[in-house]
Amino acid sequence: MAKLVFGMNQSLDGYVEHTNFLPGPTLFRHFIEQVRGLSGVVYGRRLYEIMRYWDEDQSDWDAEERDFAAAWRRQPKWVVSRSLKSVGPNATLVEDDIEAAMRGLKAQLVGEIEVAGPDLARSLSDLGLIDEYRLYIHPIVLGRGKPFFAGPRPPLRLVTSDQIGEDVIRLTYVPA
Repeated sequence: MAKLVFGMNQSLDGYVEHTNFLPGPTLFRHFIEQVRGLSGVVYGRRLYEIMRYWDEDQSDWDAEERDFAAAWRRQPKWVVSRSLKSVGPNATLVEDDIEAAMRGLKAQLVGEIEVAGPDLARSLSDLGLIDEYRLYIHPIVLGRGKPFFAGPRPPLRLVTSDQIGEDVIRLTYVPA
């Protein structure tokens, strides 16, 4: 049985605005390896549209960016959206009954399925489907933006913490 894992970069004050978190080389390599090891990714519409950047090679990419793109393209993706009419390569559109779709994925697959996007994570948390939360804390204070937690969560229990690169701490929690 697979587990659903919600993890994102965030500021010290809890915001996940993606344009403010350019990963250093160590963290980027960590994300490449993480994506390679996933059983798939579930996206909300907004984050999926941002990540579509990796669908086509860019002439200015370095070797690491090409590695990430290759790993990302190989992953099966499920995109939860009522407004999209189609999705890109290796992706499936989930328009209805998100609970049944996610329970089905958890039952059919083995390993980790990443949940991408705080609004989607809130919906799945409300259904009791998120198995793990990974907060990548950057030493930046934004003062505004999209919060990591889009709403109240059940009590969480810290299971591990580790430093990645020079300045990022990853905190891993599970529902208590």
